[in-house]
Amino acid sequence: MKPAIIIIKPLQHRGMECIALYFEINSKIQGALRKTKQVKFSNTNKCWYAKLSKENYNIIAKAVGTLAIVDNSALHNYLLQKKKVNASTIAQPILLKQSSKKAVSNMPVWAKPPVVMYKKQQIAAVNAHVLPSMAQHLTLKAYSASTAKTYLNEMSQLLQLLNEVPADTLTPAHLKRYMVYCFEKLLLKENTLHSRINALKFYYEQVLNREKFFWEIPRPKKQIILPNVMGEKEMTRLFNAVQNPKHKAILFTAYSAGLRVSEVVNLKLENISSDRMQIKIISAKGKKDRYVNLSPVLLDILRAYIKKSKVKPQVYLFESEKQGEPYSTRSAQKIFQRAKEVAGIRKEISFHSLRHSFATHLLEKGIDIRFIKDILGHFDIKTTERYTHVSRDKLVQISSPLDDLWLKGEII
Repeated sequence: MKPAIIIIKPLQHRGMECIALYFEINSKIQGALRKTKQVKFSNTNKCWYAKLSKENYNIIAKAVGTLAIVDNSALHNYLLQKKKVNASTIAQPILLKQSSKKAVSNMPVWAKPPVVMYKKQQIAAVNAHVLPSMAQHLTLKAYSASTAKTYLNEMSQLLQLLNEVPADTLTPAHLKRYMVYCFEKLLLKENTLHSRINALKFYYEQVLNREKFFWEIPRPKKQIILPNVMGEKEMTRLFNAVQNPKHKAILFTAYSAGLRVSEVVNLKLENISSDRMQIKIISAKGKKDRYVNLSPVLLDILRAYIKKSKVKPQVYLFESEKQGEPYSTRSAQKIFQRAKEVAGIRKEISFHSLRHSFATHLLEKGIDIRFIKDILGHFDIKTTERYTHVSRDKLVQISSPLDDLWLKGEII
């Protein structure tokens, strides 16, 4: 079991400088802090705190000595900035007391300072703690790697712009002006603006524990983009363009059950139940499990693919050249693009269009939209409802007024 992590930051509370402690609920740590007279809990800031002093810091370190890893990089950075010490001396997160580089390299994996995977940015020393703290919190909250990468990138854009201005001092009014700048000067699209707001919201409300920080910042109205779908003839041409049994099975699997590319490549052999004719999707988007129907046609295709495979899959339904490792999403996407080119389909479509087409075709067959929502694994019915704008079965029943005029012979 991994030990707890305590993040120590500076805090202005009741007119005085304080040491703030942030950590996941832990009865042992809370009990140890209660035994000290100096450390108290703040309902306002939702953290434990003590007056900022070397003595109090040492008391805290002694109290939680064997219970947690302490990340004091934000506090250390704050103190160095006050003293105007060279930024290169900023300490890394420590294991209760300062460790040498050699000692850090010998630490177990869980005890090492958090590593933030993002491109090198021109970020001032005063904000050096922001991305590491944010990355650590994203990890503790079990956010997906793609979401974490997006949030860190969006936050870094603000930090570069701030230069020497401390990010932790910004108010809703400052951030509102920043979002206007992103829209008017940077010309960011609505979806990018939403991602940026989500990243800022995460840092200020989750990491810094600011309450209702973003209520004052309006969100831009999202553009409604209808998905591109393929017709039956296009689907036939696409599938016929693929000769490799494994590649054909990958595309058939995605379309037959409306799966995302990540869901297809992460399918394990044990997830395919021929007895119940079901496929179990594990930890899909939003960390949701769900069951989808296993098409009898798809079952035959999968059996044929495995029978013809020289190297049989061991763990995953579709494996890379290395047995036991899943096929990459990039490779699956390339299969689709090659099939599209061979089939002569010029429409702007991607691997995800198989999922869009599946949902639209079900809707045209008269399947209740609520069932389609569950099959696709959508959280909100509004996400599924966009397919009602694409479905052609209702549209073909509506004749244009121009047709009526023409039939009446009133147009010359």
